Amino acid sequence: MTAPITRKARRLDDGGLFDRKKLIGLTGLAGGDPYKLIGMANEVRGRHFGRAVRLCSIVPGKLGACGEDCKWCAQSARHAAKGGKPVTAPSVTPSEEIVKAARTAACSGVGSLGIINSGRRPSDAEVERVVKAVQMIAEKAAAGGVDEFDSQFGVCASLGAINADQAQRLAKAGILRYHHNLETSRAFFPKMVGTHGYQERLDTLKAARQAGMKICCGGIFGVGESWTDRVDLILTLRDEVGPDCVPLNFLHPIAGTPLAGATPLPPLECLCIIALFRLAMPKTDLLIGGGRVSNLRDMQSWVFFAGATTLMTGDYLTTSGRPAKQDIQMIRDLGLEIVKQF
Repeated sequence: MTAPITRKARRLDDGGLFDRKKLIGLTGLAGGDPYKLIGMANEVRGRHFGRAVRLCSIVPGKLGACGEDCKWCAQSARHAAKGGKPVTAPSVTPSEEIVKAARTAACSGVGSLGIINSGRRPSDAEVERVVKAVQMIAEKAAAGGVDEFDSQFGVCASLGAINADQAQRLAKAGILRYHHNLETSRAFFPKMVGTHGYQERLDTLKAARQAGMKICCGGIFGVGESWTDRVDLILTLRDEVGPDCVPLNFLHPIAGTPLAGATPLPPLECLCIIALFRLAMPKTDLLIGGGRVSNLRDMQSWVFFAGATTLMTGDYLTTSGRPAKQDIQMIRDLGLEIVKQF
């Protein structure tokens, strides 16, 4: 079975894409011959990206106090830690601190910084705070003497559901990319989120793209979804959304959330998920985000051989990551080349 699939993978350069049936067939390799699946993905990644990889980092603009009930999320006010306190204490990051985070990222060789707000949708005042921060970053760059803020450094935003007017304001301010995950398949989504629907997320992505921003949209894995759910998420992303970047996150169970007792995915399964996305979306930037350290452990460097092209470095929103210095050394040890943007 694997020989015809491998030949098909080598023909992806000709514009052919795996359909649903073939993708589901590929999932069988995850349990039967995972290294074959990973090897196929590495070949496809090399064809389209060569040795180039990218780094990004994030900073919380607004943390905690979210009214939504996403079962994996530590920022939901509906989930309580011991004593009835929120899992994540609410806070707002001053614009000056966001600018500082941007410079730290740029000085480390990171190509972009994402400003991330908790909550279902931002108020106009919250959008304006992000616009102000982006303008401050631009002013620092324009003032001269800040070589790290070159023309390739990008600022991205993830503020929840936005309308057309808010999207236009963010795009005008210079936001390179808007991030808003679908998280999982349309069928499995209601089992994880009950306070808003799938279509709202798709509408937000449409508004962001129409405003001229690039799209960063992916999902989270290890929340109880099946391989079929993973395939269906891939197809929605590829055929309906068409994102420029697809972030792949792996559940890091946090006390106080409904998924606190979930068993983390085995490293090889994480790598096979990455490989499946690469084979289905051969030319799309694949970003490895949350849960990398806790799920992949000693196999973190394998994400590139499985098809990944971007690594989120530094801390995440509510969990610790790895210092950029360590990730940069890992990338250099692999003989890969860091670029600011693809």
